[in-house]
Amino acid sequence: MNNDNPINTNDDQHWSSAREAGSMLGLRFLWLIHKTLGRKVLSFMLLPTVAYFVVFRGDSRKASQEFLQNHYQQYPTAWSRKPKLSDTIRHFRQFAETVVDKLSSWFVELDSDLFNIHSPEVVNTLLNDSRGQLIIGSHFGNLEFCRGFMHRYKDKSINVLLHDKHSQNYTRIMAQLNPDSRLNVYQVDEFNINTILSFKEKIDAGEWLFIAGDRVPLTGLERTVKVEFMGKKASLPIGPYLLAKALDCPVKLMFSYQDYTDKTEQVQFDVVDFADKIILSRKERQKDIEKYAQRFATELEKQCAKAPFQWFNFYDFWLADEIVPDQANAIASKEAS
Repeated sequence: MNNDNPINTNDDQHWSSAREAGSMLGLRFLWLIHKTLGRKVLSFMLLPTVAYFVVFRGDSRKASQEFLQNHYQQYPTAWSRKPKLSDTIRHFRQFAETVVDKLSSWFVELDSDLFNIHSPEVVNTLLNDSRGQLIIGSHFGNLEFCRGFMHRYKDKSINVLLHDKHSQNYTRIMAQLNPDSRLNVYQVDEFNINTILSFKEKIDAGEWLFIAGDRVPLTGLERTVKVEFMGKKASLPIGPYLLAKALDCPVKLMFSYQDYTDKTEQVQFDVVDFADKIILSRKERQKDIEKYAQRFATELEKQCAKAPFQWFNFYDFWLADEIVPDQANAIASKEAS
């Protein structure tokens, strides 16, 4: 999540400028509570963490309020009243629960009956397809459920492309608690021709690649396109579609989340058959990319419409277009130092 100070410079608006919250000791303590006393006790223990974000993370609080207000304006029938501070608290609470689930999904076997599959025919077709796939996910819900479902029950080789250098404590404890959790994970800011070729080999071998499609790349807006999202213009990366084009493989969208107010504890799981292959014409390349990005944004909004508290981009999502590439590069350099 984002910095302590309110947003007052363009640098602070880029999601990668987030300073990680939570020490190794704190994360280990939470995991120990989960392991020894159970999930209900842990949920209670998360309340001080939630209070910290509400009180001291003003920019994250504002980002939550902005998103919930936008959701209310676009989908007023989903609300009985205008969003209040209590809804932001609920938003942070669900985020905290999701962080715990990201860890536990590697150690606690989830019964496949817990998954409420919204598109069973698409899922069955996908699982019976021997071809490699590019899976585009997002920071909505918990993509670990997707990976866990496929890896545990369907024996698929999974590779994850991400940028998590701003979450070193989380990834470090993940690696220590379960070394397998860091296998086949690649940093997206380390792409080069060799990594692309290695990904192509994985795709040709029938493996899957997961990548997020909802955040401005570290290189800035030069590699983004504008889309309509929640009634406003937003910038989305072109990287997933260029990668899919280079890999010449089928593309799916995957979404999963758990409604923590639902006593059944069901995980909502959805797969969208996005494209058998990405086709970019020479003359209309930009427009083709915009169409793909807009379709992704539309599908993402459908999910957000159903579960607004599962949106976990806690930065000014719609003002990302004010970040120029030089500033984004400066942010990346600062994070690496």
